[in-house]
Amino acid sequence: MRDLQSPAGFAKQALALSICGMLPCMPLSAATSHDAPTTTPIKHVVVIFQENRSFDQYFATYPNAANLTGENPFHARPDTPNVNGLSTAGLLTANPNSSQPQRLSPAEAIVCSDSHDYADEQNAFDHGLMDMFPERTASSGCAPGQVVDYFDGNTVTALWNYAQHFAMSDSSFNTTFGPSSPGAVNLISGQTHGIAASLGDISGDVVQGTLIGDADPLYDDCGSPDQVGLSGKNIGDLLNAKNITWGWFEGGFSDCSATHTTTNGGVRKDYIPHHQPFQYYASTANPHHLRPTSVAMIGHQGDQANHQYDILDFWNAANIGNLPAVSFIKAPAYQDGNAGYSNPLLEQQFVTDFINRLESLSEWPETAVFLAWDDSGGWYDHVMPPILNQSQTARDALTGAGLCGSNPAKVAGGYQARCGYGTRLPFLIVSPWAKQNYVDHHVTDQTSIVRFIEDNWQTGRIGGYSFDSLAGDIQPMFDFSKRRLAAPLFLNPNTGEVVNFQD
Repeated sequence: MRDLQSPAGFAKQALALSICGMLPCMPLSAATSHDAPTTTPIKHVVVIFQENRSFDQYFATYPNAANLTGENPFHARPDTPNVNGLSTAGLLTANPNSSQPQRLSPAEAIVCSDSHDYADEQNAFDHGLMDMFPERTASSGCAPGQVVDYFDGNTVTALWNYAQHFAMSDSSFNTTFGPSSPGAVNLISGQTHGIAASLGDISGDVVQGTLIGDADPLYDDCGSPDQVGLSGKNIGDLLNAKNITWGWFEGGFSDCSATHTTTNGGVRKDYIPHHQPFQYYASTANPHHLRPTSVAMIGHQGDQANHQYDILDFWNAANIGNLPAVSFIKAPAYQDGNAGYSNPLLEQQFVTDFINRLESLSEWPETAVFLAWDDSGGWYDHVMPPILNQSQTARDALTGAGLCGSNPAKVAGGYQARCGYGTRLPFLIVSPWAKQNYVDHHVTDQTSIVRFIEDNWQTGRIGGYSFDSLAGDIQPMFDFSKRRLAAPLFLNPNTGEVVNFQD
């Protein structure tokens, strides 16, 4: 990936993209979501949804980096607020786990993939003592102590720079415990209960009608033999009811056999079916991965793609002024940050390049980017979350064998196996309207993103005991009274360092 040295360079890169690719250009409909009323100045929400990192793994010592020789330097602004990390909590050298946290350098960005199973994570929390991670989430073949290690601003440089110039949270959590599929489903519906149909062996992935594992989506030709479909509504259904444009854009969706060879030394398919939550719902699925019939139809109802696209489709639409109101972005696997087949440096390339290009669009002044993650990957975080929803199944273990709390009255709707909140995750907002160099301490979760979308376009709630009804509000991370919007921040995709920012 090229080093670009100015915002003009990024703008030229964006303009150099094919406007319509292989799809026919057609005039835009006069009635687009750009005319839809919103309750805030935000007309475009872009959710970049990454993989398998805890808050402490990325921000344990924020805003202080080691800045060792040969590493990308990071120097915090003097007015930077502290976060609830390992250093402020005094847990770098007096940690209750059997291994003490160690800093991982950029040269150590490639790490093993550990367990992030629904029960394993609860066992690691050990009744809230947060002291059993090496014993419970370290996978066979991985160094047990790795799960408590962390990166700093010399590796996750871009994320630390976004935090410096925009807003971040140190109190945002996985909606429930467990791996990628429940995290992705919670992002769009807040409801992992309600298996409508299934194929193959799903015994390890479903408990009492609730998805807790990584079974592939039923409505996806690219899935494995073990698949589940979900009933109920998701945010796509709510947006459709209001005629608001939206889409899920995932690397490799147009060709699910496409692969990349990564610096991790392996070959990985770009598209991972269980990372695509809308494919679990018949109403929002595109089972055959059909292409949009035109660039003008991207994001709109009535097209064969049914709101499910490849990432190139996002840029094709954006470059003709057809940026959807709500866009979910999923990197190709090699850049999604998941340990084992991706890493923070590859993740940084994707995230910074994507945001640089967004900032070059005319719609940027009315755009908010939410940087979020699907689950912790089993990585250690020291904060015990509030348990808003209990569960008592054979797969629960938070407060005892078969228990995530012991009060059946605290099980919403009677739907078991939704123990949550789970592990604390990174969450950042990059937007001209975001507060600058700001750390939010309000409790939020993945469905707080759904809540913002619902409130901004007044769609109403999903219902059916979705976690969106419990979600904390992320609006305190914005300042909608601003007289002067935050300037775009252009970062180097290779290093994460600031290329241009005029405060």
